[in-house]
Amino acid sequence: MIRAALENWLDPEALADAVVLRDRAAIAAALNLIDDRRPEARTRASILTGRLAARPSARAHVIGITGPPGSGKSTLSSSLIEVWRGEGRTVGVLAVDPSSPRTGGALLGDRLRMLRPDGDDAVFIRSLASRGELGGLSPEAGPMSLVMLAAFDVVVVETVGIGQSEIDVSELADTTCCVVQPASGDTVQFLKSGIMEVPDVFAVSKADLGALAERTALELKEALPRRAEGEWAAIVTLVSARSGTGVSDLARALDAHRAWLEAGGRLDDRRRRHQARWILKRLREEFGAHGIDRLGGAEGLLTELLRERLAPLARHEELRHRVLSLLRSPEGEPT
Repeated sequence: MIRAALENWLDPEALADAVVLRDRAAIAAALNLIDDRRPEARTRASILTGRLAARPSARAHVIGITGPPGSGKSTLSSSLIEVWRGEGRTVGVLAVDPSSPRTGGALLGDRLRMLRPDGDDAVFIRSLASRGELGGLSPEAGPMSLVMLAAFDVVVVETVGIGQSEIDVSELADTTCCVVQPASGDTVQFLKSGIMEVPDVFAVSKADLGALAERTALELKEALPRRAEGEWAAIVTLVSARSGTGVSDLARALDAHRAWLEAGGRLDDRRRRHQARWILKRLREEFGAHGIDRLGGAEGLLTELLRERLAPLARHEELRHRVLSLLRSPEGEPT
C-alpha cells in the first residue's frame, strides 16, 4: 500500500489532490519535492504548486512570527496552536532553523518538540534550513507555504530570528507578528532599523514580568508610525505563554488583521504581490541586476507578474530559462 501511494505521488497532480485532503504522508512528500533541486523534481514541483495555486485558499491564514532570538517565539507559537486547536482549526507550521555548517540542513532543536502537540494529527510541523538567507527565511518557504495553505486553516511561518534586515517574512505572510522581549532594548533597535513599520501585530512576551512588560508595550505604541485613515494600525498585545495570559487576545488580533485584509479585497492582492516578489528575488539572486535588466527591469517585470495569477515555481523556471537564453545570445554577451 505504501509503495502504491508513493508511485501514485510521482504524479504531481495526484499528489496535490492528496495534499488538499490533508494526507500527512502526501504533505511530507510534497514538501520534500519542493526541497529537491534536481531538474526532474523541479519540473514535478512546478506542476504540483501550479495545481495548488489554482485552488481557492481564501479560508486559510498565513501568519509570520518573527522576533529576536530568545524572545519566546516558539513558546508563544505553541500556545497559539493550543488556542486554534481549541477552536477546531487545523495548523501547519514551517519552522525555519539555522543551517548546519556541515550538511546545510536544518539544525533541529528543542523548539520543534515545544511546538508539537502529542498525537494531534491536525497539526503538521516541518523544519527547514535558512541556508544562509539574511531575511530569516528559507528560499523554499514561499512555495512550501502554498502546500500548507491548501491543507490547513492556519499556516505559521516562524523565522530564525529578526535582525536589522531580517524582515522577509512580511513578504510571505498575510499577517506578520513580531514578538518583543521586555527590557531587552529591542524597541530601540527596531526604531533604528525601520522594522517598526513592518509588523501588523506586536506581541510583548513575558507579561508576567508586570511593569517591565507594560512599559515595553507602551514604548511600542508610542513609537508606531502614524497611519492614514483606512490603513491598518498595528496592534500591541501583552502575552505570557507560561500562564496563557493574553494569548487568546493575540489570536483575536491576528484574526482582526486578516478580516481587515479580506474586507478591503486586499488578501488576494497581497498574496499575488508576495509571489511576484519571490520570483523577482530568486532571479536577482541568481543573475543579478544585469539578468533582471535583460527581462525589462525590475519594475516592468513586477508589473507583468502582478497581472497574472501565478504558479510561482513554474513562472520562475520559465523566466530563468528566458534569462539564460538571453545571456547566451550575442546581444546578451558582456561588452
